[in-house]
Amino acid sequence: MIPKIILGKGPHATRRTIGYLFGKGRANEHTDPHLVASWNGFAPDPGRSPHRNPKDVADQLANQLDQPIRMLGDKAPKFTVWHCPVRAAPEDPILTDEQWADVARRIVAAAGIAPDGDEGACRWVAVRHADDHIHIAATLVRQDGRRPRRDYDQRAVQKEARKIEGDYGLRRLKPGDGTAAKRPTSKEHFKAKRQGQDAPAREVLRLRVRRAVAAASSEAEFFALLDAMGVTVRPKTGPSGDVLGYSVALPGDVNKDCEPVWFSGSTLAGDLSLPKVRQRLADAAPEPIAVRPGDPWHQATAATERIPSHLTFGDDHVAQGQLVALGVALDLLPVTAPSAAKAELQQAAAAFERATRSRITADRDSARVLRRSVQAIWRDPGTAGDGSGAAMLLDSALTAVAFAMHWHRRHQHAQQEAAAQQALVHLQAAYGPVTEPVLGNLARRAPGQQTKHRYAHHLRQAIPEHAERIVQDRAWDALTTVLAEAEASGHNAATVLDQALSQRSLDDARHPARALTWRIQRLGQRHAPGPRAQAAMARSTALQPTASASTAAALPTSQRSPARRR
Repeated sequence: MIPKIILGKGPHATRRTIGYLFGKGRANEHTDPHLVASWNGFAPDPGRSPHRNPKDVADQLANQLDQPIRMLGDKAPKFTVWHCPVRAAPEDPILTDEQWADVARRIVAAAGIAPDGDEGACRWVAVRHADDHIHIAATLVRQDGRRPRRDYDQRAVQKEARKIEGDYGLRRLKPGDGTAAKRPTSKEHFKAKRQGQDAPAREVLRLRVRRAVAAASSEAEFFALLDAMGVTVRPKTGPSGDVLGYSVALPGDVNKDCEPVWFSGSTLAGDLSLPKVRQRLADAAPEPIAVRPGDPWHQATAATERIPSHLTFGDDHVAQGQLVALGVALDLLPVTAPSAAKAELQQAAAAFERATRSRITADRDSARVLRRSVQAIWRDPGTAGDGSGAAMLLDSALTAVAFAMHWHRRHQHAQQEAAAQQALVHLQAAYGPVTEPVLGNLARRAPGQQTKHRYAHHLRQAIPEHAERIVQDRAWDALTTVLAEAEASGHNAATVLDQALSQRSLDDARHPARALTWRIQRLGQRHAPGPRAQAAMARSTALQPTASASTAAALPTSQRSPARRR
């Protein structure tokens, strides 16, 4: 159940609100509007007065609601109308008028509009439009002439809504922490639907601004990228000429006066205000050691693979910084993905955006490598080549998102946990379309049977518990190809395989051959070490426990990345 508070102002605010509530709606969506409850139990009902003109009844109702406001004259508050739509989920049982009336009374009591037993409370009405929702409208002057005490009313009604869901057996929504970005209004949704758009302008702009922040290295480049993405930008300047803020609009998105509909960065999301954008750009300033030229996908993948360790062993500020950077990496994946996977990856990025926000301050410096490598890919997406770069990054992102879900669970971030879980579902759906073409290309270059037998022999010695699964996996041919290519580059195949096995346990991998393929492909493209270095690495690998094993052991059994399904 989702309640949402809207305030109205102006001399005719109450009459406008009543006219809307008892009208046909902006898309003729209002069916049988009628009162289900009111402050006194017998307010005039424009929807159920068959022998009177509905407009006359609506005037009468608005006048009665406005009476306490008129008593104050010039001392009336600026905002005079409190409007709260309350909507149930599509799968919820249909509530009766009496049940919706109870919901309305509980909401106005929780908000401080009409506390239980308060005879001098504000006047209010609840109007039912359809099976799944009501609208509550109140005037913001009490009948005794005082102002209502409605401190933190949005938080209070959300809390009461969670109780109502339990009492009526409705879908239980996750409690929030006030860090979510502002959702599009119902008006924005209806407008997008009328115009045949897939998403409201607010959501489209939020995505494009986030991508511009991720790709830019300076403020000038940030605004240039927005322009290149088809976003109209209007800087806000002070008397000195300095830019203090900015607003954005989509070409063609206009209001009733044919003027652009502007959204400031801060209204799109709290971290997209110009001061926050500048801070992120400063955090992404060039480092003394740059990302390896021509290899940003490998750099991003390696950094993403380290996120589970940060979430397990790092402090909360570092972990939050890693989650923000992971969200930036997920924004990147749809850009170079095959058409069959784009929609799922876009939905994954959109869902995970909620998982990047919490009240914990992010240590962005800890994720500098990942952000810098993603920035390099944005500058030249063509570096993905045959798609193996995106496949590697997606593979490591699956594990990182699974650990993000468990990190939020430990911190009781219910909405963020649900968002990460939703993102994981979309990533899993996209995994096949992204990886299968790459694995197919690799398999067609597989070495001969003698070489395969040699690799299988070492595999059975190195990791007997998984060897048969790997050899029988459909990706076995692709794995042997990357091993052979690593050998051709001067690597020792056995050493590279041992290194890949030491990076992370295969216990939670549904398709371990695929996981090993991406690791070995990345390792094999590094500069091959000399014989002495190879011997030293072999001894180190044999003597040291794997980092993945220690990471897994540090987690409870229920948190050992059960959602990593490939």
